Amino acid sequence: MNFSNTVFRAYAPGTQPDNNTPAYRSTQWRHPARALLKIPQTLTELTGPRFSPTQFPPIENMAMHAGREALGERIIVAGHVRDEDGMPVAGTMLEIWQANAAGRYNHARDTHDAPLDQNFTGAGRVFTDADGGYRFVTIKPGAYPWGNHPNAWRPNHIHFSLFGPGYATRLITQMYFPGDPLLSLDPIFQATADVAARNRLVSSFDLALTQPDHALGYRFDIVLRGRLATPMEE
Repeated sequence: MNFSNTVFRAYAPGTQPDNNTPAYRSTQWRHPARALLKIPQTLTELTGPRFSPTQFPPIENMAMHAGREALGERIIVAGHVRDEDGMPVAGTMLEIWQANAAGRYNHARDTHDAPLDQNFTGAGRVFTDADGGYRFVTIKPGAYPWGNHPNAWRPNHIHFSLFGPGYATRLITQMYFPGDPLLSLDPIFQATADVAARNRLVSSFDLALTQPDHALGYRFDIVLRGRLATPMEE
């Protein structure tokens, strides 16, 4: 899953979540139980598809739909996508999805009895600029129950999907918020054993990014690989 041409340096043990995490119950049904087989990649996996803003128009303001404001606390999320050597990764498509302010996804399979917001679709799309930077406006997502264990609640979080130059270079991660009391109780967040690596999933409040009288700002930088990589979901 290399997004650049530099020499790959392996992840340090514990800095990426284990595929089999017993406290995160659904991993028992989906983690590999046998040794993985290496499948040769064809030209399609290595070079395609190419995503561009022309083909996939950005949706940078998730806090508004059809000219109407979504309910909840407006926030601005921004950061940079870089490789392990600190070099920017430009032109990368980021897809974002999340629950609304009440903690419910705009999806048929979400049966949480929290209200839906007709002005919030919960999905967005941005592309990194020449410096690897990105920015979008959204609503701070609410916590929600998820049935993993008794009285289980997911912390406030936003999902990120990053696309490289081919199908084999898609990475997925989650962004959390500082000071959330549910982080210490969440098996998904805690699945990354290394504390420093785990904390790279937590955004930081940024007053410089905050827009006066409009929205608080949170910074979330993403490192794609190497010893300081952001933990990713396999």
